[in-house]
Amino acid sequence: MESRVRSVTKAVVWQVIGLLGMTLVGLVMTGSASVAGSMALMNAGIGFAMYLGYERLWQRIQWGRIAR
Repeated sequence: MESRVRSVTKAVVWQVIGLLGMTLVGLVMTGSASVAGSMALMNAGIGFAMYLGYERLWQRIQWGRIAR
């Protein structure tokens, strides 16, 4: 089991990567840095919450784990 701090750190790093990717996609699709940034920030907020919840949920599931 991992700590909450580790889960949050992983989620933040993942969201930074996603933020950069979504900004690029938004910029290519709209041609507007402002709209692209807004889209990326909204996506990052939603994605962060969903990823964190997903990670914490899987920490409670024992299926597929190998005992050490």
